[in-house]
Amino acid sequence: MLRWQIAIKEYRGNMTIAHKSGNIHKNADGLSRWALANTPGNPAWVPQEEHCIEGICVTDVGTEFFTQDEKWKKAYDEGRFHLLDGILYHRTKHTCVMALTDRTLINTILHECHDSVADGHLSEYRTLERVKTCSWWPNWNKDVSEYRQTCDRCQKANRATGKKFGMMIQIQEP
Repeated sequence: MLRWQIAIKEYRGNMTIAHKSGNIHKNADGLSRWALANTPGNPAWVPQEEHCIEGICVTDVGTEFFTQDEKWKKAYDEGRFHLLDGILYHRTKHTCVMALTDRTLINTILHECHDSVADGHLSEYRTLERVKTCSWWPNWNKDVSEYRQTCDRCQKANRATGKKFGMMIQIQEP
């Protein structure tokens, strides 16, 4: 809709908009129809249960988690982590992504970012970029690399190509 508004702004002085009543204009499109209300029976978006990933809740971890361990306390006090609505986020200069400590959630993220049905088995670089945009955990680069190297399908599909190396032959002196 915003693109249409920008496009129309350029021609605003040179055009006139005329109303066509519904019985004259028979081919209605999506913009001319009334939207249904977002009610509990008709929600705008329904998350699929198997793809929902939750962050670390304060009730699960507790705020004492940050005060007991010196390394976490220092990182939290420096502002590298932020607690918002019970979810722990990792902050960098330009991004703020969900921090994970549960191994099952980490495996779910790795599976969704690498083995996704929609995208297929991405390269290591693309998988790293995808994970970086949605989550963070300690040594995540190493985990992504190991996950990619242990992916059976990738190892079978990405075998080395090219000529086989020749046998070593001793060079005769002239």
